[in-house]
Amino acid sequence: MRPTTCCFWTTTLGVAVVATLSAQTPAPAPAAQGPSQQKPTFTVRVDLVTNDVVVRDDKGNFVGDLRKEEFQIFEDGVVQDLSSMTVVTGGRVFNPLVAPPPAAPEGIILPPKRTVSDVSGRIFLFFVDDLHLQFNNTGRIRDLFKKISKDLVHEGDMFGIVSSGPSSIAIDMTYDKGRLEEATKKIAGNELKPTEIIQGPSGAEGPAEVRYRAHVAFSTMYDALKNLETVHNRRKALVWVSDGYDFNPFQDARLGTMDPNSPFAQNEQARTQNAMRQDSGDGSSVGLDPFTQQQKQSEEFADADLARELAEITRAANRANTTIYTVDPRGLVGGSDIDEQVDPQQWGDYIRKSQDSLRVLAEETGGLAVVNQNDFSKALKRIDAETSDYYVLGYYSKNPDPTRRRRVVQVKVTRPGLQVWSRKEYVLRPPPPPTPSTKKH
Repeated sequence: MRPTTCCFWTTTLGVAVVATLSAQTPAPAPAAQGPSQQKPTFTVRVDLVTNDVVVRDDKGNFVGDLRKEEFQIFEDGVVQDLSSMTVVTGGRVFNPLVAPPPAAPEGIILPPKRTVSDVSGRIFLFFVDDLHLQFNNTGRIRDLFKKISKDLVHEGDMFGIVSSGPSSIAIDMTYDKGRLEEATKKIAGNELKPTEIIQGPSGAEGPAEVRYRAHVAFSTMYDALKNLETVHNRRKALVWVSDGYDFNPFQDARLGTMDPNSPFAQNEQARTQNAMRQDSGDGSSVGLDPFTQQQKQSEEFADADLARELAEITRAANRANTTIYTVDPRGLVGGSDIDEQVDPQQWGDYIRKSQDSLRVLAEETGGLAVVNQNDFSKALKRIDAETSDYYVLGYYSKNPDPTRRRRVVQVKVTRPGLQVWSRKEYVLRPPPPPTPSTKKH
């Protein structure tokens, strides 16, 4: 019998700063201070911060018998007081510690709030990044989604599917697994081939088409995560299927800075540069023209730009309390295709960088990166377990400063020999802009 998952109660993190002035007649002030100089009183309210936590032993089994005293939560290095604790194991919800309800307003008598038992399933968002999926891998990708439909999505789970490119998949949240099968038939990879990258045009920051495709993928997911931020009381997971990202692939082959005797110098620019170096009697980069030298220097920040964009995505995911699970459908990656004449060292660097980008997305949100492996069924079962068995820990932040938007969170357990997975940070949204005053005539 497959375990079904339950949802949990969670409150969106918010910080509100309210300036209030006393409505009563103020006490007589000193003569030097007029009524207009009276300082307002600021009240800071911080809502419950919740964090999904997975704890496993050295054999990879979920540990579901931890007590409140065995957890330690730190925000920016400051220990926090655990206010709520929920354990979900195989679809059964236990509440060893419930957060105290907020105090009722003075002068109003309200009936006790009724506890709602929410037993709905998880929420999955599947991202088919077909702009970064090989066309000749289309059959393998479709088989992967058939396994996802069979092994990962259960009754009661809500899911949506979106693609970045010509597959044109955009299915809103639904419980109908038939929609997943419908989307699977439309999947087709449209990734650039190495020769297309090497021989294609480059902008000031590197291959323009490579950056454009990555920006499309990132902006699509950034908007989706903003929508997931509004969803509460559900376990949320983003399954990101992609070959990964590299803003500066095959640089030496593109700029013609390879060994002039290399058989992998393919484009016209590379042949020209090789000829220049041979004429100078030097196989080094001394013979490079100033434009190529300047281009190579301008592309040195490509890795930093990629890291910045990945950080934006992971911050959005942590703010939405959404775990990212990345899947590289290439599996165990060997050499390039036989019809792609690519230098093996540059191909290896490209694979390493693209897989590292998927690891960052997963690890920075408490998820799992399924890269460089062929056993997708085993990986999907682990994702299913991690989204079915978990703790939800809640606390009220001791930091009332709303200007401190980025908060680093660390969860530890005192019981030895256990591993903890959880989100590492959250970021407060900036306060909304002030309402514009009436127009002046």
